[in-house]
Amino acid sequence: MSQTASTLLIGTRGSLLATTQSGHVRDWLAANGFASELHIVTTHGDVNMAPVERIGVGVFTQALREALEAGECDIAVHSFKDLPTEPDPRFHLVVPVRADARDCLVARDELTLSELPIGAKVGTGAPRRISQLKALRPDLEIVPLRGNIDTRMGKVTSGELDAVVLAFAGLSRVGRGDEATEVFDPSQVVPAPAQGALAIECRADDERARAAIDSIADAIAFAQAQAERVVLNRLEAGCTAPVAAHSFVNEEGELVAEATVVALDGSQAVRETATGRVEDCVAVGEKLAQTLIEMGATDILGATT
Repeated sequence: MSQTASTLLIGTRGSLLATTQSGHVRDWLAANGFASELHIVTTHGDVNMAPVERIGVGVFTQALREALEAGECDIAVHSFKDLPTEPDPRFHLVVPVRADARDCLVARDELTLSELPIGAKVGTGAPRRISQLKALRPDLEIVPLRGNIDTRMGKVTSGELDAVVLAFAGLSRVGRGDEATEVFDPSQVVPAPAQGALAIECRADDERARAAIDSIADAIAFAQAQAERVVLNRLEAGCTAPVAAHSFVNEEGELVAEATVVALDGSQAVRETATGRVEDCVAVGEKLAQTLIEMGATDILGATT
């Protein structure tokens, strides 16, 4: 490596969103006295445009983890929602302050979801978004969608689609949040588990990198993301399953987690909430998952495979 030993290399995908997110991490580390720079890693998901559910879970993160383990970089930055839900003992993981977790709509003529015409074409490739959109608007034509933010939004600009659904966090991070025509309240459209949360990893035995990423860790953001991902894990569902979860800390300082499982055609759904102490985030997620299973979530998931 040409870099000095004092400079940490941050492994990142090369997309605008990924490099923007990793650039934030670089700046946060610099504010705490740790010099770092970005190192681009090409992942299988960046060159294969097949639907994510066909490529497989972890497609965007495996190459980054391999580069990290091989010493090609010292730190890796992931969108936490893309990581497999089982912890990986090779790495030390922290979550920094979380961005807005909500989903949003980008539609022609500044339309909202309720204002879209009958049979409108809406682009999204995420089963949890498809199922919730179908539950709210059975008339919509859902069109599979992959690609970066520009590619997706360009489908609306060109007139190919009436709207697309995106993560508001990603749109905001690249400075285009004001282009959302509607930001969905989580009571209307529940976002993906850990959406808006970054997962920053280093090798478990790298003391300097551990100290660096620990300096920007946010315990509340980690607890929220953890509770949501535990739901996904206990339901034995991958990140492409129609499972959505969202959590927040209420005025009493308690962690409130909500999750829903919706059939792909929107015809069936279960939804529940669980509350507990922030430090008991795993137990909160487990309780929520168990209640959903008792309500029939496993049957709904089984019908979608």
